[in-house]
Amino acid sequence: MEVIPSVCDDSNSTESHVKADKHIRRRKLSMDVENDIEYLYEAVPQLSTVFHILDKIGEGTFSSVYLGEALMANGTKEKFALKHLIPTSHPVRIAAELQCLTVAGGKENVMGVTYCFRKDDHCVIVMPYMEHQTFVDIIGLLSFEEVRQYIYHLLKALRHVHQFGIIHRDIKPTNFLYNRQEKMFALVDFGLAQGTTDTQIELLKVVKQKTQKCGGSTGKPETSQGKRAPTSLAPPLQSLSHPRTSAPHSSSSTSSSTSSKPPDKRVSVSTFSSTTRSKHTKEFSGLCKTPRAVFGERNLNSFTSVPTKTTDPKLELVKPTKTEDPATRKFISAHRRPVPVRTPVSNQRPNQRMTPAAVNLGFTCSCYSTDRVCNICMSRKQQVAPRAGTPGFRAPEVLTKCPNQGTAIDIWSAGVILLSLLSGRYPFFKASDDLIALTQIMTIRGSRETIQAAMTFGKSVVCSRELPRQDLRTLCETLRGRRPSPDDEATPHPHRDTSTRHHHTHDSPISTHPPGEPSRQHLPEEDQTLAEPEAQDERGWDRVPDEAYDLLDRLLDLNPAKRITAAQALQHPLFTDL
Repeated sequence: MEVIPSVCDDSNSTESHVKADKHIRRRKLSMDVENDIEYLYEAVPQLSTVFHILDKIGEGTFSSVYLGEALMANGTKEKFALKHLIPTSHPVRIAAELQCLTVAGGKENVMGVTYCFRKDDHCVIVMPYMEHQTFVDIIGLLSFEEVRQYIYHLLKALRHVHQFGIIHRDIKPTNFLYNRQEKMFALVDFGLAQGTTDTQIELLKVVKQKTQKCGGSTGKPETSQGKRAPTSLAPPLQSLSHPRTSAPHSSSSTSSSTSSKPPDKRVSVSTFSSTTRSKHTKEFSGLCKTPRAVFGERNLNSFTSVPTKTTDPKLELVKPTKTEDPATRKFISAHRRPVPVRTPVSNQRPNQRMTPAAVNLGFTCSCYSTDRVCNICMSRKQQVAPRAGTPGFRAPEVLTKCPNQGTAIDIWSAGVILLSLLSGRYPFFKASDDLIALTQIMTIRGSRETIQAAMTFGKSVVCSRELPRQDLRTLCETLRGRRPSPDDEATPHPHRDTSTRHHHTHDSPISTHPPGEPSRQHLPEEDQTLAEPEAQDERGWDRVPDEAYDLLDRLLDLNPAKRITAAQALQHPLFTDL
């Protein structure tokens, strides 16, 4: 694919037409979007020679996406998606995302990469643009056959990336683009991707090794002898950056994944940087001295012990972090707090000030299942585990901070998407913290089953009451309005015949229309049939087979070891004819 600079057109009429078209398009944009586009042009001047940025089509925590148009060599115009990463993104993290796109992208419903531009600390990834519909707008209009096709192609994309040892970690509808008219699908955004123990993405191995050691107690960037960043990453890309600063530096994120070989040698922080030392190398070399986020997310479940010069080298002062994870927040009862152990006087030097001493780690904890946390538990090194992902789509092992997380977390997220599609509700889970999210899962999958599954990956969950496991078909059909809710059956409406309750449930405590589909009174006259059960029957929702709910049950298996894989799910009887 060859493009020519848009500024090299010598025709005055064409140039004036382009300027007029640009003026008309810009006039429709908001002032904030215009400012963002101008800022992008200034940050990466190379873009103005190739692309005409039309609009800002997406914005996230770590990047913004723009719609650009390029004049091709054959005279046609083609649209591209320009992903501008935030300048604070780590170079290794950016390079790892690029390698995921170049190695696994471009086939099997996975988005590929076309170009890459870089100027100083600004990086823009250019990808093919695919027109798509937002999930919330079409969820109430999809037929069951479209839902079956949607989940099939999502599992097909997951099988492909999992074959390369890539854990996407952020599977959600906004990251799986769907063109309903053209029946096209694309999995995007590998910004939070991680590698498995046998990943084929070399830079994901680098990130895992660096993050594993930089979160340790010593705080020193100790890592195993890794390979230099592969040179095969460059040919598929067109980077306009200077070669002195184009190579990524080492990462300093924290991760709970373990390497297959223990580190035996110390290597420099700039092992994966360019041969010529750039001006930013010294800045990045000090980043490993403190624990950093897990691929861009704040690490809220670890703390650093603060040693003092006056204490015994074997003893450390226990000091929790200032930031506190609401999911692990507990309260300390003052009258039941054990007395801290004091430092023996014989171990102190002359003129040494008295400082609080650490608790003997050999003591036995007695605060289990109580409303407090003793000093013994506070002095233990807390488990560090990645929590990256979007709330509402995190698997139970992510919510409970299990250190061993694999590709099964993507399968759980796919199950949550299927649950939204079958029930017509999006988002299905919406919680303010991990503890509430785990409780919401219990209400669907059962508290006893959740506790038993947590024990399989070394976690103990205590629930104040027992929640029964719900039947998935009954749940989805009730939320879709195809059967009355239990509350509706218990308290019949005084002005409504019970014989018609199955077809008219607008007064039910549970709304019968999904969020993506407006209620009947807000629909235009020609579209009011969309809210009728007869319209749902035409879309096949009265003929949902048991295989659909069986697949949903296996995708939402609480035990990641027993959860179905993407390759196994594609062989499910639901997809026999596909």
